Amino acid sequence: MQRRSPVGAMMGDISREAARGSGGAGLFESSSILHPLADELMAIASRLREAAVPTPGDPPRPPRPARSHLALARRTYALRRKREAIFGNPDLFGEPAWDILLDLFIAQGEGKPVSVSSACIGSAAPATTGLRWLGVLADQGLILRENDPEDQRRVLVRLTPRGLAALERFFDEVEAGA
Repeated sequence: MQRRSPVGAMMGDISREAARGSGGAGLFESSSILHPLADELMAIASRLREAAVPTPGDPPRPPRPARSHLALARRTYALRRKREAIFGNPDLFGEPAWDILLDLFIAQGEGKPVSVSSACIGSAAPATTGLRWLGVLADQGLILRENDPEDQRRVLVRLTPRGLAALERFFDEVEAGA
């Protein structure tokens, strides 16, 4: 028997509630329900990463970004979600690759592992789009996929040294006003 995650169970409840409550209402009502849910999903993904505790057998973690860069990355990511909520159309400003890089940068700064599925959620795009961009980022040498040593069914994603250096350079230049 397959267990449902708390997030999956919650989303099922929300979906059933939305279906019951819509009473045949148009897509605009559904859309207004989904935007706050997307924000909540992002917050849940962040809390799940925070709850992950490394075990003694875990491989050494890559270096963490500077604290000021981490704060700037968090703010950048949050502003992107706010922009989508205000304008009401996530496709208008879609940059899944950038969202993935920001999400991985933040997770690495917090010392948290990120699964492929979590990275797809972090892309703020459909899962297939997130997966496609993960492939592009891996091909560019910016991210690395590796099997989870604790669960071989799960694949973890992290920034490569090249990806981390590029993001740090970006945040250096932003902080310098360049």
